[in-house]
Amino acid sequence: MSRYTGPACRLCRRENEKLFLKGERCYTDKCPIIKRGKAPGQHGAGASGRKVKEYGMQLREKQKAKRIYGLHETQFKNLFRRAEKMEGMAGVNLLMLLERRLDNVVFKMGMAESRNEARQLVTHGHFRLNGKKVNIPSITVKQNDEITLRDKSRSLEKIKGLIDNLDNRQTVDWIDMDKNNIVGKIVKLPVRDNIDFPFQEHLIVELYSK
Repeated sequence: MSRYTGPACRLCRRENEKLFLKGERCYTDKCPIIKRGKAPGQHGAGASGRKVKEYGMQLREKQKAKRIYGLHETQFKNLFRRAEKMEGMAGVNLLMLLERRLDNVVFKMGMAESRNEARQLVTHGHFRLNGKKVNIPSITVKQNDEITLRDKSRSLEKIKGLIDNLDNRQTVDWIDMDKNNIVGKIVKLPVRDNIDFPFQEHLIVELYSK
């Protein structure tokens, strides 16, 4: 399947909202959505003055979630169908499954500046899950799972920089991070309040329920 390889900042401008796709750059004045604001294209978003319809709002919410977590449409839809079969609210279940992806956990551990970078690091085999080498970013972690950095990866310049900057990374309460040994343990499963982006997940549910 193809993956978007264009400028990440263009996606934020398309949604007219920061999606935090480029790590630290998104928190600086270099962020294009601060400098340029409007959506890409000659006229930008809303140039026609037309009001966004219900379907448009639902579609944009889905697109934001897909882009933040870096999923294809088929991956995202399959995850939603899985969320529907779980107990509880489908929208919340979907967000929890997204949070529990291995690439997102590596990002939340502070071992990547963005989810895209975390996905690349996992794909290249730099991490182990419960002692076993993994290279599948979409794996859903469970409570008590441990994610560790492979010893041979510590000497890589990029990863050394990430380790040195760990103290400046914000941590989450559902991951116990041992910064000295680079071990992240899932001490509990994430809940809705752990999501740090203002999703309106009910719009995604409404879209897929049609």
